[in-house]
Amino acid sequence: MPERTTIELKRDLGVWASLAIVVGTVIGSGIFLVPKAMIREVGSAEMVFAVWIFGGLLSLFGALTYAELAAALPEAGGEYVYLREAYGPFFGFLYGWTQTWVAKSASIAALATAFFYYLANFNPGLEAVLISGPRGLGPRGGPLEIRYGQLLAIAVILLLAFINYFGVKLGGRIQVATTVVKVSLIAGIVLIGLSAGQGSAANLGSQIPARGGAAGFFAALVAALWAYDGWNNVNMVAAEIRNPQRNLPRALIGGTLLVIVIYLVTNVAYFYVLTAGEVGASDRVAAEMMRHVLGAPGADAVSVAAMISILAALNGSVLSGSRIPYAQARDGLFFRRLANVHPRYRTPGASILMLSGWAALLVLSGRYEELYTLVIFPSWILYGMAAGSVLVLRRKRPDLERPYLTLGYPVVPVLFVCAALLLLLYTVYNSPRESLLGLSIIFVGIPFYFRWRRRLLL
Repeated sequence: MPERTTIELKRDLGVWASLAIVVGTVIGSGIFLVPKAMIREVGSAEMVFAVWIFGGLLSLFGALTYAELAAALPEAGGEYVYLREAYGPFFGFLYGWTQTWVAKSASIAALATAFFYYLANFNPGLEAVLISGPRGLGPRGGPLEIRYGQLLAIAVILLLAFINYFGVKLGGRIQVATTVVKVSLIAGIVLIGLSAGQGSAANLGSQIPARGGAAGFFAALVAALWAYDGWNNVNMVAAEIRNPQRNLPRALIGGTLLVIVIYLVTNVAYFYVLTAGEVGASDRVAAEMMRHVLGAPGADAVSVAAMISILAALNGSVLSGSRIPYAQARDGLFFRRLANVHPRYRTPGASILMLSGWAALLVLSGRYEELYTLVIFPSWILYGMAAGSVLVLRRKRPDLERPYLTLGYPVVPVLFVCAALLLLLYTVYNSPRESLLGLSIIFVGIPFYFRWRRRLLL
């Protein structure tokens, strides 16, 4: 059995910090970027709203389910703990392995990439190619191109890693501040768009040619779920939240509901000002909307708002995601050094630096769309299994104290699991390359599990 550190994480996060982790991590780059991909798949503004609502309800069902798990098992690592308790250490390990090497790290990389996209609005030179590698290594089998902006994105990740290294309270305060600022800025963008004389309610019925059908719906849903991704992140820092039995369900459910409302009213503003064709042609939809209303200064203001939004999501992802390899290492199922808690700052410093360093390398691996598709597929395998653990634990651990019970049980978790399965099937069909890559990285972890498990038994 590996030696366990006697230094514990400190419960320094209150309800506002918990809520800010949910809202601030979810609202990142997606709401500013993915409407283009969505309208190109479904073809009409009405169907875009249908996808947003479906994705929001799916996320809410997940939050309702996770609230029971979080209140009953308020430990560092989130789903890692739930899968370990419900299915055994093997599935808990696969979750942690996948989050560390693919899902959470690629999510951080995608957010940092989006940050440089918006900064390129002020400095187009950031899009210039610094190095062009051999074909076959880059997105869609093309050349691997490293841009100047990707180096800036790496620097941003590492900066946030060092901030979170120096204490969860500091990271929590930054999360609250940036979340308040970004929600206020998004509210301002919505109000300006809806009060614009250039807008027209007729745009809400506009259409463009698209793939449509079930395949188009689920392809658009992948984009929407990327924008919703992160509602579960607060569970990962459960060991550092004060009164987790009360504050975790409040943060999960309240934060997810708030995000759904923000996303819907923001899209109403987009499609009020822009036609479906204009949304489908714009890489930066919010900036294009504000350009129509206020000209170039409006587009610049949106770019600033988007960068603040992305910084909050990045900070929340680094803060929460680093607790997963830490929790694994505490159980002896990962590199031992990652179980260390800094004696002064009471943070899993080694885990923070490792996850951030790997995410920085992933920034060089692809463009924004490829990175978020790589995140969604393996993530939803694990989200479905974690939601199913509510059903398993009700039977396996009837004695477990449950301060909160899932609303709509068992219908809500069952619907969530079924929807996750359908999403996975369509993602394999629509994006086989990214899906197979995600699966491959999961399977690569299996021999490592048996190696670490054997060491535990010695």
